[in-house]
Amino acid sequence: MKNDLLLRVARGERTERPPVWLMRQAGRILPQYREIRSRLSGFKELVETPELACEVTIQPVDELDVDAAIIFSDILVVPEAMGLTYEMIEARGPVFPKVIECLADIENLIPAADAAENLHYVYDAVALTKKELNGRVPLLGFAGAPFTIMAYMVEGKGSKTFSKAKQMLYREPEMAHKLLNAITETTIAYLLKKVAAGADLIQIFDSWAGVLSADDFQTFSLPYIQRIAAALQPLVPVTIFAKDAFHSLPEIAAANCNVVGLGWTIPVAWGRAQMGEKQVVQGNLDPCVLYSELPKVKELTNNMLKAFGPHHIANLGHGVYPDTPLDAVKCFVDTVKEFRY
Repeated sequence: MKNDLLLRVARGERTERPPVWLMRQAGRILPQYREIRSRLSGFKELVETPELACEVTIQPVDELDVDAAIIFSDILVVPEAMGLTYEMIEARGPVFPKVIECLADIENLIPAADAAENLHYVYDAVALTKKELNGRVPLLGFAGAPFTIMAYMVEGKGSKTFSKAKQMLYREPEMAHKLLNAITETTIAYLLKKVAAGADLIQIFDSWAGVLSADDFQTFSLPYIQRIAAALQPLVPVTIFAKDAFHSLPEIAAANCNVVGLGWTIPVAWGRAQMGEKQVVQGNLDPCVLYSELPKVKELTNNMLKAFGPHHIANLGHGVYPDTPLDAVKCFVDTVKEFRY
């Protein structure tokens, strides 16, 4: 591989500078992405067409010169493969016409092996992208953590509280664990096929970990993430990004992962103290920093890099926002690439 900087850092090696990529780097910040989207019926057509998913995955590598590509897809392909179809509605986000309401709904879900077989369009996109990248940079794959996927399957849409999903945790914990187990088995089968297709590193997104207390996170989320990571780690490095689960950083670091993603609300020194100086971390610039004037973007990026020191993958503390100025994104990436330890 011509640029294996990210993989070397993920393995715990010291490098001359941190690697850099951005969550949601393949998306609306790029005019070439918007041009493709304007020709399509919707977001799902892009996700489900391997040639188009490949094209938009590589766009930020060409435009931004980042150190990794991440396959263009969605975490909700997993529940859809399990039999729970979703719709992506512009300005509203994902909506599930049918949700999980009872034990029978869980028992009627498609079994893990069969569900994973329903996602060949993702594996085809990974294989095609891997071929087209031709070793330029690593290709990252990802999946949603079981609790985050469960939250959508029970709630039926995005939510500030996911109170319906949490109601199941408290009222029907055995049913919740049954659903979480089904999601976990499907996710493992899916990610193993994604790795076989060519993914070099897997990131697990627990986007809604922050709605759980520490006890609930360690009961209903972390054990399932740990099972997924344990299945993958012999094959590829694994990143766990449990957004806002600041209360459980030592437990996350011990959960069979190579890299721990940090949101922007976690102070660097405190986060390091929770996990140790040698734990590889990823993040954690506030995405809104990229609305600043370019000198400020450069200053705050450098401050972050100095604070983290080695064993760091530079990224934002969440996905880049769609209206972020492209020149600020480029400034962020270029600042990291110019930095030296």
